[in-house]
Amino acid sequence: MQTHEARLDALRKQLAADGLDGFVIPISDEHMSEYVGAYAQRLEWLTGFGGSAGTAVVLADKAAIFVDGRYTLQVRDQVDGRLWSYESVPQTSVAAWLGEHAPEWSKIGYDAWLHAKGWADSVAQALSSRAASLVPVATNPVDAVWDDQPAPSLAPAVPHADEHAGKSAHEKRAEVAEWLGARGLDAAVISALDSVAWLLNIRGADVDRTPVALSFVLAHADGTADLFIAPEKVTPELAAHLGNAVRVRPREAFVPALQALQGRKVAVDPERAVAAIFHALEGAGAQVVAVTDPVVLPKAIKNPVEQAGHRAAQARDGAAIARFLRWIAVEAPQGAVTELSAADRLQAFRADTGLLRDLSFDTISGAGPNGAVVHYRVSEETSRTLEPNSVYLVDSGGQYLDGTTDITRTVWIGPDAPPLEVKDRFTRVLKGHIALARAVFPKGTAGSQLDSFARQFLWAAGLDYAHGTGHGVGSFLSVHEGPQRIAKAAGGQAGTGQELLPGMILSNEPGYYKAGAYGIRIENLVLVERRQMAGAEGEFFGFETLTFAPIARDLVDVALLSAEELDWLNAYHARVRAVLAPQLDGDDLAWLEAACAPL
Repeated sequence: MQTHEARLDALRKQLAADGLDGFVIPISDEHMSEYVGAYAQRLEWLTGFGGSAGTAVVLADKAAIFVDGRYTLQVRDQVDGRLWSYESVPQTSVAAWLGEHAPEWSKIGYDAWLHAKGWADSVAQALSSRAASLVPVATNPVDAVWDDQPAPSLAPAVPHADEHAGKSAHEKRAEVAEWLGARGLDAAVISALDSVAWLLNIRGADVDRTPVALSFVLAHADGTADLFIAPEKVTPELAAHLGNAVRVRPREAFVPALQALQGRKVAVDPERAVAAIFHALEGAGAQVVAVTDPVVLPKAIKNPVEQAGHRAAQARDGAAIARFLRWIAVEAPQGAVTELSAADRLQAFRADTGLLRDLSFDTISGAGPNGAVVHYRVSEETSRTLEPNSVYLVDSGGQYLDGTTDITRTVWIGPDAPPLEVKDRFTRVLKGHIALARAVFPKGTAGSQLDSFARQFLWAAGLDYAHGTGHGVGSFLSVHEGPQRIAKAAGGQAGTGQELLPGMILSNEPGYYKAGAYGIRIENLVLVERRQMAGAEGEFFGFETLTFAPIARDLVDVALLSAEELDWLNAYHARVRAVLAPQLDGDDLAWLEAACAPL
């Protein structure tokens, strides 16, 4: 097996053969996906970095890898610092780094099927100061040197029943057609995999942890659509589900179809469509209108059927979590549980429901110092034992036909009492979680305006965390779904700017991480709902908590909680008990009763 040093050397030789002075390697695919199929894991193959967000730049004499604060520790564990410099985003960027390090008059290659057009424009602008240029490549040079690169999945695409979707694909296409007509547009390119899946009510198995099928859609103003997908993935059942209004065409026909739109007005989402799509349309003489994918907002606002499905999935998942937490409480203090065995046992509890389709992401099973690695991914090499008298963080989720779950719990592995510092940090995180859960806000409020609700008690002690507080979640789709999110406003601006609307599902997940020691995070999913308030002037919203599982009582410093916070926690645990108790019996039920006892 090639070392990562040998792979980097092979790539540099390939770049020289291709007449390139450098190349940019993102974690991405032709659909701008967060999680990608094995064939598209080019960054991990080249560098060893296993996170879900990052980019590398290779020049003839230097190389750099760019990650955000979630991966500051992980990148140093996985990527050889002798070969790569570690660069932090957003403090720097690929464009800024190339503007400083690219040789004058150099040609820096990029794969236009893996990058957004805006990114390419910003990098080209930065390179111009050095008389250098950004060059789209005909074939990806990483693929040329990756001898055992997996092929894209050919798993069949399958219908997603209306009983779970809550709205037929015909209705959804009609709404997109109405949207196009209102704007005088002829067609929309739908290239994000979860958008394709939601619009046509189809699911797939082409990306681990996300039930999507590799495909593109052209949606037309007459309500018809073209689906570009490998023929091997199309079953008679799928064809019958799609009906006559959806033309099924091979994936290779996508670019010719774009080129045939000469003179037409075509909507393309600059955040979700790769630069190559823009190039094909603009080169053919189409009028490109840069606008958010018309599926994004309807997909984010869950209809009543999807909301009910989420509640059912969360209740089922919560019972599996409760069984797991009891198992941890019994087994871990004996010193025989590892991060890997814990993750496997948790998956088994979910599988015991008989309805689990997949995990919604690789379980973050972090014992002691590994819990401080925000997006830690356990492996045979890194797996630690859950040692007695230590902190254990587990962030996990399941994919069910009726909903996608995501929950984090932090527990103390006894037998001794937890240290005062750990209880202080845990309680500050809990106070932030409660503040966000109890938030009431007027229509028009963006998630960035609520982010400090969750951080205020950490800030008061000079502490913070380097990740967002909340992300959107799909319905048997992506566990990270936009456009809604709760995070610090980017660069002092308005953050995403997306107002929170009834029906949106988000995570509520403040945390605290002490490098080399432990990590703490408490995560539930919440649903934006309307609030009726006496005397309210205008519309106001709040959150319905969807996730039900005990929060570690032994890590709470009750003296730090206000009366309102204590009431919230006790009421939450009463609700946990009511939702989960009917699904449990014996020792599991007895444990739940104790774990949910009032404080």
